[in-house]
Amino acid sequence: MKELKILLITVMSFMLAACFGMPETVTPVKNFEVERYLGKWYEIARLDHSFERGLNNVSAEYTIRDDGGIAVVNRGYSVEERQWKTAEGKAYFVNDKDEAYLKVSFFGPFYSSYVVFELEQHNYDYAFISGPDTSYLWLLSRTPDVEQGVIDNFITMSQERGFDTSELIFVNHDKSSHGD
Repeated sequence: MKELKILLITVMSFMLAACFGMPETVTPVKNFEVERYLGKWYEIARLDHSFERGLNNVSAEYTIRDDGGIAVVNRGYSVEERQWKTAEGKAYFVNDKDEAYLKVSFFGPFYSSYVVFELEQHNYDYAFISGPDTSYLWLLSRTPDVEQGVIDNFITMSQERGFDTSELIFVNHDKSSHGD
């Protein structure tokens, strides 16, 4: 019985550690200023996952939590169900607060990596985000539209890091249904 407990703890530790990782080709942005990152972001492109499947008008809102973490509210419109979907989560820095490497949770004690690997430095206008492996990828922007040059740079940098950009979904932002 004791061996089974040790085995389960070991397996769970490896599983949780794997979720905090990042692709070897991804490096978190340094000199990150969380105060500048807070606020609303629009999802421009992503790799598909069940938790966002079929959603348009996707946005994320980041605010400071009382415990020093970051509150996350993701929102998207399900065309099929004709309703808004909202997910609330929390994020915490994995290392130092000036490194854009966080762990985020939407499901109780289970966390996954949130790594900003490219960030427009002047106004924090756009960000390229990775998860724990190359199947998680997002392009976020402060506006629902970005210049083609940003998209081209996102695709190039992502391909160089091993992401399959042929599978990217470009999010529709129907301005009449933002619900702002």
